[in-house]
Amino acid sequence: MQKSIIIGLAFVLLAGFSYGTVVGHYEVFPFEILSLTKQIISGSDQNISEDRLQISQKISKIYEHITINNFEDIQQKRKQLIEYIWVNESFPSNKLPQSFQQNIIDPIFSDMVNLSQIDSFTVVMDYGMDSTSYLFIPKESNNKLVIFHQGDTTPANSDHNSHTFNRDKEIIQNFLNHNYAVLIFSMVGKGMNNEPIIELERFGTVTLNSHNHFELLESEIFHPIKFFIEPVIITLNQVEKNYLFNSISMVGLSQGGGWSAVVIPAIDPRITESYSVAGSFPIWMRSDTSNLGDYEQTLPEFYQIANYEELYIMGAFGEERKLILFYNEFDPCCFTGKLYKQFPFKTIIQERLKILEGEFDVVIDEGQKKHIISDFTLNQIFSSLES
Repeated sequence: MQKSIIIGLAFVLLAGFSYGTVVGHYEVFPFEILSLTKQIISGSDQNISEDRLQISQKISKIYEHITINNFEDIQQKRKQLIEYIWVNESFPSNKLPQSFQQNIIDPIFSDMVNLSQIDSFTVVMDYGMDSTSYLFIPKESNNKLVIFHQGDTTPANSDHNSHTFNRDKEIIQNFLNHNYAVLIFSMVGKGMNNEPIIELERFGTVTLNSHNHFELLESEIFHPIKFFIEPVIITLNQVEKNYLFNSISMVGLSQGGGWSAVVIPAIDPRITESYSVAGSFPIWMRSDTSNLGDYEQTLPEFYQIANYEELYIMGAFGEERKLILFYNEFDPCCFTGKLYKQFPFKTIIQERLKILEGEFDVVIDEGQKKHIISDFTLNQIFSSLES
């Protein structure tokens, strides 16, 4: 009897081993489940199978996408982007937030060190879409402002009476510790920002709770990509009016904030240094759906005016201006450093800036398996800001 049990167990083990070999080699059930489990446990990005990459762009041909050769080209593209965003209106340099409150009380931040006061701004846009931001002013200040833009992963609050800025309290404190003022934004529809309910003649009653809903608002006289750009620009108008900062820099995370830290400085040169973390790839690198992004990341009419390579140049262009892209090597969300290493485009952007002016770089957070701004990245940003 005992011998029969041993033989049976040996047969089961052998069969299991054989089937495991088949699963691994031919990727049959339950290969996908096991792969996903491994990805979750390790935190590494396994979404992109190296033997299934469908990126066909030759690095040596990237130059052909770039139509910026001089300062006049940058001015023209900036003008065209402004005309597209605001539909033939001028840059909104005279617009101010609908609400501006100084020295507000927010108990969540009562224990912050080197904090003098918090001021609040609310910008109200078309369709009632709004954006609320906080300005943290340090007691001991270096008179420099850092804009920090949260990403798409920041949740929306159902009642919109509370915010999610506390999720990045540690980052805010880090900047205060270095005597920087911090102006923090959430993405539209996130945190305190509302999700308007609107009536669309052909589609019915729609809650604007997804960036992809914005496509429904597209028309000849309105482009909702302005929702992502206008809050920072209009709030900066108020900041310039009421405060005396010697410089304005920007840091952003993910497809929301990291994207904003590329696009907004390309349009608004008041932002002299920008740092985008896991925020974007050129369009040709987005064969994997995790890198495709929402409406604002791939809007054809917008990127026909200035593609990502050109936006990188525009964001970095100018005296004492710079743009640095950070990628987490094994980011589980998107835009991995691992993929960038296979298709590096840094030198192409740098070469073009040599005949112009400005600084551009790409930094990989080696071994990083989370979708975060790590201590390594934050230290790199401080080093750059203070250089």
